[in-house]
Amino acid sequence: MRVGVFTPLLSQLPLPEVLKKLKANGIGTVELGTGNYPGDAHCNLSMLKDRRALETFKKTIADEGFSISALSCHGNPLHPDRDIAKAHQETSRKTILLAEKLGVPVMVDFSGCPGDSKNAKRPNWVTCPWPPDFLETLKWQWDDVVAPYWSKHAKFAADHGVKIAIEMHPGFVVYNPETMLKLRAIAGKQIGCNYDPSHMFWQSIDPIAAIRLLGDAIFHVHAKDTQIYERNLPLTGVLDTKAYTDERNRSWIFRTCGYGHGEEWWREFVSTLRMFGYDYVLSIEHEDSLLSAEEGLSRAASFLNPIVPREKPGAAWWA
Repeated sequence: MRVGVFTPLLSQLPLPEVLKKLKANGIGTVELGTGNYPGDAHCNLSMLKDRRALETFKKTIADEGFSISALSCHGNPLHPDRDIAKAHQETSRKTILLAEKLGVPVMVDFSGCPGDSKNAKRPNWVTCPWPPDFLETLKWQWDDVVAPYWSKHAKFAADHGVKIAIEMHPGFVVYNPETMLKLRAIAGKQIGCNYDPSHMFWQSIDPIAAIRLLGDAIFHVHAKDTQIYERNLPLTGVLDTKAYTDERNRSWIFRTCGYGHGEEWWREFVSTLRMFGYDYVLSIEHEDSLLSAEEGLSRAASFLNPIVPREKPGAAWWA
């Protein structure tokens, strides 16, 4: 297992400078955005048609001794606005093709969220079963939009030797282990998850217990924490729509690793991941509004590097 970084937090810097900065923090693996919400500051999909640019990119990565854990294009491929959906779908498709060319085994995306009908203009995230039209909407979303798209897209990824890691994120149809496993049952084992414990915390899902449920469906992991504010929680509950920068009044905010939960929790987290077969990358994602990107990166790296097991366990003497 090793620590990596999702590089949009350093999007203002060119890739060579990013790699040098990460190396100084003991990091040798990157997750790169290719478009949609994360942007494409360090990995442009135009390389698919520009062989020289592709070779230059590969040399830049190799010369600094880095590996790429995943290409990420978090978007809404099911958006009811057809132009948005088409653009996000095309970015996802091209990301798979680029991952194939680069030998990157995983691409990361969101599941997306449709509207409430074919005539909708905005996504509609259903969060309760009543009144009855909510369940009717949810059934239509899964049967008519989610299942057809993801079944086809998963096959496309399989044909190109790339796994799709869906980040479970509220606001989209896949937001918890149950909906993750539901999509996997529909679209097949080419679909798994990009496991971000911060999104489990604020939904009151135990992230360590959820590892045991997800098992080999975990393809990639984000290293990000959440802090719950018990003083504000009774007022709003966890479905808090205030801006992330309104830290004083929110019931929770995202934190750099170690600022929401301590070393003992993170040791148990990485140990449980290994116990259930995950021995890949913990990719630092910075969304902590109380720390700068530079400070969030350095503190997360110094916190995680000493506690992440780097060597695979050998056979025990009693085995």
